Amino acid sequence: MKKYFKTALILLAVSVANAQQVHPDAKYAQAELIQKKANGFKGIWYMNQPSNDEYVYKYSGGLAVYPANHRPFAIYSKVVNKTFFCFGGTDDSNSTLLHNVSYFDHKTGKVANPVILLDKKTTDAHDNPVISIDDQGHIWIFSTAHGVNRPSYIHKSKKPYDIEAFETINATELVDGKEQPFNNFSYFQVYPIKGKGFIALFTKYNKQGHRVIGFNTSKDGQRWNEWKVLAHIEDGHYQVSAESDGKVGVAFDYHPKGKGLNYRTNLQYLETSDFGKTWQNIKGEPMQLPLTESKNQAVVHDYASEKLNCYLLDITFDKKQKPAILVISSKGFQAGPGNAPRNWTLYRAKNDKWESSIVTTSDSNYDMGSVYVESDKVLKVIGPSVDGPQAYNPGGEVAMWLSKDGGKTWAKEKQLTERSERNHSYVRKPSHARPDFYSIWADGHGRKPSESFLYFSNKKGDVFRLPRNSNDAMITPEKLK
Repeated sequence: MKKYFKTALILLAVSVANAQQVHPDAKYAQAELIQKKANGFKGIWYMNQPSNDEYVYKYSGGLAVYPANHRPFAIYSKVVNKTFFCFGGTDDSNSTLLHNVSYFDHKTGKVANPVILLDKKTTDAHDNPVISIDDQGHIWIFSTAHGVNRPSYIHKSKKPYDIEAFETINATELVDGKEQPFNNFSYFQVYPIKGKGFIALFTKYNKQGHRVIGFNTSKDGQRWNEWKVLAHIEDGHYQVSAESDGKVGVAFDYHPKGKGLNYRTNLQYLETSDFGKTWQNIKGEPMQLPLTESKNQAVVHDYASEKLNCYLLDITFDKKQKPAILVISSKGFQAGPGNAPRNWTLYRAKNDKWESSIVTTSDSNYDMGSVYVESDKVLKVIGPSVDGPQAYNPGGEVAMWLSKDGGKTWAKEKQLTERSERNHSYVRKPSHARPDFYSIWADGHGRKPSESFLYFSNKKGDVFRLPRNSNDAMITPEKLK
């Protein structure tokens, strides 16, 4: 009975917040549909929380493909042999966030001049877009919000596999059984499931400002079902997720009650193979949702007992559809050497148990990279794990780490960038990544506003930079030496 009332209170609190969400008549800056060429790749520079010390900000830099909780930024389509991607762009003065859409043509090795889809009327990189492709080949762009003060948007390409023109989708979701505008979602992660539609994991803010994590499904991307809560433990969560052949796995932390949102700890995992109808832990045990207690059967590692923060980086599946989760742990949220070591730790599911290993260490909690399971034995991690020009700020120099024994031991295979002027940050893996477009990221100064370039690498670790200015329809990337 006690658990029933607690669950009811969670749903009631979120319903109240839903009622307060933005709508088309809200008195906030409405995004502007642009739909014109960007004439180059200009990444957004963003900062959060001035720290009043030598590091200047809690985190900052070129955050065009930030945060880790937005997924995916890029997705490969075999039908047209292109990797479509989106990113948070800007103008020459970094005055606003522009949602850009482009693609890499694997046949020619060239990249399409981006289309500016939307002016989001903010410089907050938490409003960065994510991308998806439906069964018919239409490109979908989901433009997120950060909390309830700005609207979210959904756009769909007018033609399959085409980025030139989009239509606005006036989506709805069911709230207490009634259709309401679906125009406010944060930290969006969306996956097309063949023959079923979309499943999306995202965050809603309740009236206390807690980040409540859950999911929703839609057959057509326009009419969404009732949002279901995955977890609301103490003061809320961040989550990262992945999809493979219809299976969706989600890793999440929690905010301890009363400590503020900079404190995040523990690592937990859930998965579904039936479009969200049922959820299990790694042992296949059914989980009763929402989870509301920190001690539960989804816990992968109890960082709280070690008094450590846990930062979610990436999650993927191996060939056997077993998850691999990459996190950073540290002693606290503040920048600087005082909270070292910051361990990059990989968790893999083996025989329904979790095995872990330290990949490397780095100097910031926000040094985000991606994990690649190339075979049962060969794994790679690509990320800014080498100290960069702005030490202890997010990012650094990008390196590729290799394991040949299934993730037990690691060695640096190659350093991809060096002698950079600005930190490289948030190295993202495309969905269904191909060898010639294997990761994408941006750079930016860690301690002051700066210009930001976009980069991608191939599987071998060759790095290519995209020009900030170009009028060409198809652009040849610059290979770094």
